[in-house]
Amino acid sequence: MNEKTIIDHTADSLRSSLVALGMPSYSASQVMRWVYGKGAVSFDEMSDISKKNISLLKEHYHLGRYPYTLSTLSADGTKKYLFAASGGNIETVTIPESNRLTLCVSCQVGCKMSCAFCMTGKCGFAGNLTCGDIINQVLSVDEANHITNIVFMGMGEPFDNIGEVLRAIDILTSDWGLALSPRRITVSTSGLIDGTRRFLDSSQCHLAISLHNPFHDERRKIMPVEDTNPIADLVALLRRYDFAHQRRLSFEYILFDGLNDTPRHAAGIVQLLRGLPCRVNLIRFHRVEGSDFASPSEERIEEFARYLSHRGIIATVRRSRGEDIAAACGQLKNSLRLNR
Repeated sequence: MNEKTIIDHTADSLRSSLVALGMPSYSASQVMRWVYGKGAVSFDEMSDISKKNISLLKEHYHLGRYPYTLSTLSADGTKKYLFAASGGNIETVTIPESNRLTLCVSCQVGCKMSCAFCMTGKCGFAGNLTCGDIINQVLSVDEANHITNIVFMGMGEPFDNIGEVLRAIDILTSDWGLALSPRRITVSTSGLIDGTRRFLDSSQCHLAISLHNPFHDERRKIMPVEDTNPIADLVALLRRYDFAHQRRLSFEYILFDGLNDTPRHAAGIVQLLRGLPCRVNLIRFHRVEGSDFASPSEERIEEFARYLSHRGIIATVRRSRGEDIAAACGQLKNSLRLNR
């Protein structure tokens, strides 16, 4: 029995595996076309593959598709899904807008990063998702046929599971897979430097950095990753890459009342990012269970944005989505009961 499902395979690895079973090499293209082009959920749907080879597929593989367990709908149209993945429960979110539908996928069950403001981090870490677990989220939400953009901003740190994330990106962007443009995909990281380097060398997808404080001593208190991956070192790495053209770089900055929302912090961002082609997305803190953090006023958030903008930093205040169903930034967890 092959340990990987069909949707854990790239085209090359599936071709090699099927040839080893005695199937013709073109069978891989047939299977991929059924899975990604026609949305097949069983081998029996693959009508142009011989019965003998369908039997071989059933004997040695699982397709890898499994449905979500529960879902819940926000008043603003955001929808959250619960999947019972191979390592435990994960959450996935669809976010509709007038001209796009964004899918926010998870890459781990829980997270090791332990950011003080994030519910996922409070859940602890239970394991990495496979490439197939990631792709299944894309294929199995109700809106699968209408997804225009994908963000790796759900549960987990993508660069702590970099191998599976890159395999998933290969499937998402290849012609034999889902054929999405890399410009439609954004991957977020809390700041793992080695993973960032590997991602930038291997992909043309957009990159988002979770910043949340420009100062080392303050950032490390809310983001332990700062101890081993200082934000200043990460920014120094980013300056070696080209973000002036199609690939975009953004910094996510959650504002906490009285903690990182002062003119001193805004000035620190300007100093840190000066000359780097990027955008800063300002996000109101979304309360999570057991947290003492609070969000500043809307007026203070706008004031912070103006400070950055007047000093040459493109700053956008991101509108909160799905907060009423705990689907907003930092609110995802792996043990939630959802309503149908």
